[in-house]
Amino acid sequence: MKKVTTASLLKMKQNGEKITMLTAYDASFAKLFDEQGVDVILVGDSLGMVLKGDDDTLSVTVSDIAYHTTAVNKGTNRTMLIADMPFMSYATKEQTFANAAKLMAAGANMVKLEGGDWLLESISALVERGIPVCGHLGLTPQSVNIFGGFKVQGREQEQADKIIADALHLQQAGVQLLVLECVPTDLAGMIADKLTIPVIGIGAGNKTDGQVLVMHDMFGISANYMPKFSKNYLIEGGDMRKAVELYINEVKSGVFPSEKHSFN
Repeated sequence: MKKVTTASLLKMKQNGEKITMLTAYDASFAKLFDEQGVDVILVGDSLGMVLKGDDDTLSVTVSDIAYHTTAVNKGTNRTMLIADMPFMSYATKEQTFANAAKLMAAGANMVKLEGGDWLLESISALVERGIPVCGHLGLTPQSVNIFGGFKVQGREQEQADKIIADALHLQQAGVQLLVLECVPTDLAGMIADKLTIPVIGIGAGNKTDGQVLVMHDMFGISANYMPKFSKNYLIEGGDMRKAVELYINEVKSGVFPSEKHSFN
């Protein structure tokens, strides 16, 4: 099968085919996901919580992400690989260039940054230099201390309007993919309709162009808690391969996420 690229993800959106994404942190799970047909793998700073056992993602370093990106890259063939830029690794343009280059050299096909308008200049500069960028809006976990916890974003009209504006500005700056986390279903659907780039949801309902889950949540083995927006596919599928197959099928068909896995 052909390698998944930004062009093929865009074509999937245009054809109305849902995109599937999971996090992975090592070669073995990356190989399993790749073989089952997952479209995109994210080496997420979620590793701070699910691998290190922290309460948030803030302790994760660029070296952590680079290490796991190298491992995941060795397990992938078809799947597109995105690496998270961790907390304060893109506070200045110089930091952004150096750290994004390190993650691309580790094997990433794209880097992901959390935030809105303040990132536009850095995003444009990265894209001009040949580094694809995925944006991330809504509940951005690196801002957990600003939000006062892991809370749904965009329920207030002013906040929803800001997320919509940020999404449009990120697209204009050059992002080729956008993750929306923990926003109301209708808001996520509105943004997916407004943007020409694919929009991937997590806790954002089933009106986006695809879904992403943390693999530990999808297998029901997270150390601390199971988010409302997740589903234990291992208990339904019986083994890991069948669980991934079930996840892919339910995302592609629009069965997942259901209303109980979404926010209104």
